[in-house]
Amino acid sequence: MNLDRLGSMGGLFSTTVLYALACGIAVGGGLALLTVAVRGLPAKPEHERQKAAERVAELVRFAGRRGTVAAGAGIVVLLLTRWAVAGIATAVLVFFWDKLFGGASEEKSAMRRVEALASWTESLRDTIAGAVGLEQAIPASARASAPVLRPHLDALVDRLRSRTPLPEALQQLADEIDDASADIIVAALILNARLRGPGLRQVLGALAKSAREEVDMRQRVMAQRASTRRSVQIVVAVSIAFVLGLSIFNREFVEPYGTAVGQLVLACVCGLFALGFWWLRKLSTIETPERFLVRDESSVQFVRPRMPSPSQTEEGVRR
Repeated sequence: MNLDRLGSMGGLFSTTVLYALACGIAVGGGLALLTVAVRGLPAKPEHERQKAAERVAELVRFAGRRGTVAAGAGIVVLLLTRWAVAGIATAVLVFFWDKLFGGASEEKSAMRRVEALASWTESLRDTIAGAVGLEQAIPASARASAPVLRPHLDALVDRLRSRTPLPEALQQLADEIDDASADIIVAALILNARLRGPGLRQVLGALAKSAREEVDMRQRVMAQRASTRRSVQIVVAVSIAFVLGLSIFNREFVEPYGTAVGQLVLACVCGLFALGFWWLRKLSTIETPERFLVRDESSVQFVRPRMPSPSQTEEGVRR
């Protein structure tokens, strides 16, 4: 009897601790949200607000494509396991599957963009070699550009035809591409448009060579990470299949998860798995340098970057 009493007291104590922990998390989150609501968030520059709006629109389109599949998978798991937490976790996992385990497509897209920049830079260099000015070389090189850059370069040509100053039009091109590699190339063009100095062909040649080397480096890294990414996907699939198999064929073993406390514990376990997936995603992401060619919001003019020498530029891009 004493052992039974001690066991019941231990279960009551653990339940009380879990409820207290959940209440503490809820109260802390509410206080944090109240603090943010009272103090407000810092104002963002105009280009960052435009990026946020584009990301929201992309998220809405993504939700329309994946929402139905995620909801269906969550309902199936809920009917099989009768666990609300498992159904919600499955729906979230299916919804963000590409974001968590689909990094290969993003890396390939980034490589195509850098390779397209290298090709356009080489075309621009060869066009300038024919004693053609920069204003005439840009429309000529835009016709043979890659499909990734074609819309941005067509918009640049349209701005030049509408009498937009070349430095301002190039700055808008850098904002549209939104890539650090493009900033280096556009910065060289802006300085040449303002100073009209010699040596632009040599600088563009060095930048194109550095971009090619960056593409080769990314290809080697992606090839090494392909097996690791596949192993992570297999581990996730086996873990989900094991849990579903136990919940269907051995209900007695997982019966404690059917209670309220069991659902709370299962939510904590799913949270740990989600944290592990996010950490693996961060490890598999290639760190790229931040952009430096940004607008100066305090004035109408644009930031004038300090352009390094061709050797320094090549070394910086390789890093």
